Amino acid sequence: MLDKAWFRVLVAAILVSLLIFLLAKIDFIFDPLWSTIGAVAVPFIGAGILYYVTRPLMYFLEKYKVPRLLAILAVYLVLILIGYIITQFIAPIAQQQFSRLIDNLPKMMESVQQFIVYWQNNQSVLPAQISEAIKPENIMNNVEKYSESVTTALINFLSYLVSFVFALVLVPFFLFFLLKDGEKLVPFIRQYLNKRVGDSFARLAQSVDHTLQAFIQGQLLVSFFVGVLLLIGYLIIRLDYALTLALFAMLTNVIPFIGPFLAVIPAMLVALFQDPIMAVWIAVIMLIAQQIEGNLISPNVMGKALSIHPLTIITLILAAGSIAGFLGILFAIPVYSVVKTIIHHLYQEWMASREKKITDID
Repeated sequence: MLDKAWFRVLVAAILVSLLIFLLAKIDFIFDPLWSTIGAVAVPFIGAGILYYVTRPLMYFLEKYKVPRLLAILAVYLVLILIGYIITQFIAPIAQQQFSRLIDNLPKMMESVQQFIVYWQNNQSVLPAQISEAIKPENIMNNVEKYSESVTTALINFLSYLVSFVFALVLVPFFLFFLLKDGEKLVPFIRQYLNKRVGDSFARLAQSVDHTLQAFIQGQLLVSFFVGVLLLIGYLIIRLDYALTLALFAMLTNVIPFIGPFLAVIPAMLVALFQDPIMAVWIAVIMLIAQQIEGNLISPNVMGKALSIHPLTIITLILAAGSIAGFLGILFAIPVYSVVKTIIHHLYQEWMASREKKITDID
């Protein structure tokens, strides 16, 4: 029975389950570890994203015999220049538009209440429970009821925001050492492995690096181009708060698949209050931008490096969102891509070793 494949798989599954059970019982050992990882995660992830964004520029400069330290200095100067342009030219306009949008929210809410009252007085389709729940006075009562929990959540958010800002201060230091010594990690680990395992590990590291590069660079470039396309479209139809809405779309497009749907919601609401016919133009602009992105930008930027089916993306986002919330949605696709790359590499190594054994027997 020990030679049966199904028996070995069953034993392995039992051992893995037992290991998970034991690890759950000694969480007092791992809690400090997870806290430490959580403290380092923000600057490390931020520096990692900037590393994949700025590494091509560093390699480009090194190609023309620029020393690495000078190339890193040039990278930092470019980042500072971009930050200066954003803070001096883009941020003031976006802040002004955002302030105007906040100032107009009461009028929008009043219009929504008037629409609800009008709709309630001229319809008899909804059940009585729903009609009662959406009355303006009941909505305000619910807002007051949950205001205390919202205040507590806001305080917690502010404390997390302070920690997040402090962690961002460490990003430039992490980025410097990633750019300077990032290529030394694989050789450092490889020297402790035998030649066969070391070569396999080097190939795996190269595949994972290629996957992360394709996702990070591709997703950021796609989001940037979509934001620019939407900004051009919003300016053409003279939509209010065009820059703010385009920046919001640029940020939400970082989330695969559901990002474009989130991006269109505030633009559609603003269009409805400005001029209802503009909602149609918003839909047309979003459709054109997505067609350009899906058929021209993404294939040339990302290529087929990830090759993930849309149904798989939806399933991953739903599952990760229910388990880890927004962070799960944000990191589900890159984590899946890396795991998929590792499994594919291990399968190829197993097939190669199997073919080698068959060849040796022959």
